[in-house]
Amino acid sequence: MLSQLKTAPKVVGVKQSKKAIRDGSAAAVFVAADAEARVTRPICELCSEQHIEVTTVETMQELGHAAGIEIGAAVVVMLRTQP
Repeated sequence: MLSQLKTAPKVVGVKQSKKAIRDGSAAAVFVAADAEARVTRPICELCSEQHIEVTTVETMQELGHAAGIEIGAAVVVMLRTQP
């Protein structure tokens, strides 16, 4: 699923990710293992409440690259595609 991230509709960052998870538009959530826990813990807790699986990626750099951005990312959410 990580390979789909580059071309899929997505949001990057904590605020946008929380919004997408809360409003039900998140299809998949990715967090970087090397990101600070104070950043990723609230996302993981929200995902648990919403019954959304979280995929852990080894590094922020790897997650940013997979999302098609030039910098590392702590959190990336792949959005549901509209029918």
